[in-house]
Amino acid sequence: METTGYHSLNDLFAQLGLASEDAAIDEFLARHHLQGDEKLSKAPFWSDGQREFLEEAILDDSDWCEAVDELDTLLRH
Repeated sequence: METTGYHSLNDLFAQLGLASEDAAIDEFLARHHLQGDEKLSKAPFWSDGQREFLEEAILDDSDWCEAVDELDTLLRH
């Protein structure tokens, strides 16, 4: 896994093994949402590996944090 530098939302989707083109991200965001205080990594639409990556990114305050935070925000709209 790459662990240095700035990571865009597109990079995060690619890292998670998801289609990372803008249109695919828009479609994902249209289909998935977080409710209230639901944690991003606990959402039912992640695989175990994706869930683990998201949890570690936040807990380790990794350079993926900004992209993960952006995804969290976008899933709440």
